[in-house]
Amino acid sequence: MKTTTHLFRKMTGLQWPLLVLVILLGLFGVYAIYSATWVRDQDFWSRQIVWLALGLVVCLGVSLFDYRWIRRGALPVYLAGLAGLVAVHLFGKTVYGSGSWLDLGFMSFQPSQLAILAGIMLMALFLSGHEDMPAPLRIALCGAITGLPCLMILAEPDLGSSIVWLPVMMAMLYAARIPARYLLTLVFIVVTVIPLVVNFGLRPYQRQRILTFLDPELDPQGAGWTINQSLTAIGSGGWDGKGFKAENTLNELGFLPSTIVHNDFIFSVIGEQHGFIGGLLLLLAFLAFVGLGLYVSLKARDDLGRLLGVGLTTLIFTHTFMNIGMTIGVTPITGLPLPLVSYGGSFVLAVLFSVGLLQSIWVHRGNGDRGPAAGWRS
Repeated sequence: MKTTTHLFRKMTGLQWPLLVLVILLGLFGVYAIYSATWVRDQDFWSRQIVWLALGLVVCLGVSLFDYRWIRRGALPVYLAGLAGLVAVHLFGKTVYGSGSWLDLGFMSFQPSQLAILAGIMLMALFLSGHEDMPAPLRIALCGAITGLPCLMILAEPDLGSSIVWLPVMMAMLYAARIPARYLLTLVFIVVTVIPLVVNFGLRPYQRQRILTFLDPELDPQGAGWTINQSLTAIGSGGWDGKGFKAENTLNELGFLPSTIVHNDFIFSVIGEQHGFIGGLLLLLAFLAFVGLGLYVSLKARDDLGRLLGVGLTTLIFTHTFMNIGMTIGVTPITGLPLPLVSYGGSFVLAVLFSVGLLQSIWVHRGNGDRGPAAGWRS
């Protein structure tokens, strides 16, 4: 009886605005996937419903466990993530030029998603437990935690998933009160290294994506085709869009690639069908998501919860920024999906697992030791 009452209290104590927002985004994602694929009679939308339902079960289950299990579990999960990346290099299958997938039979899975979540957990654990360590050493060790999986992901090759590590690490270092001069130095080093990575660390097609991002007209019938059609589709949506199942849309006519329109370029379909207003409302929904995630982080009972919340929220923000950005020409095409809106089974599970951790931070907040990073900045 006491156990039942305790679980009921946890359920009623969830961060309900965040949970409702996540459910609404997930349902809108099902609608968006259907609207992007109905003309080709594809069933991605029905499969997305299944993944969304499973993900919500995972989310609620994770939220009921005290997130401090990470103190014991972060390292094993991190090692499992590395093992998954090794397995990809040995047994992975190639999808759209990236050999980052493992075929499990009943589903395809990207170990990079597990590795990123595990890296966030391990960094949160490390930074929360070594406040007195010199800042340069803390940065170096965080770089070691992220560097190995990041390089393994880049070698798959998966440029998008390797990019997300940097903003996540920077946000967590900031939340851990690393002095700004060190963070600015780190940014300078990264900016200096970018040309070397572009010229010597990327595959030819990835390098072409970067060049096309800088000049979409460089190869309008080749590498620049998708981004140009995306810009045309979003621009043609105007103020309020062409409407649901409108005729003669660029998506219906096949100008947006049917193989990725329901995941990588789902925002192009949304912009064409629902215009500026629809796109703006979706952006505001994700802004609310980020705001609620940071609010949960601020209310965490300890540094572990605070840093974990910041890392997970930054991960969602980065995916959102990079995905929408590549459809409107603000960022290069990287193949990162839009959280809860793009189609993708394992990614939906990863996002809702992250939401479950945020809920656990909220449910188990209290008068714990807030540590020297309280408020992030004094």
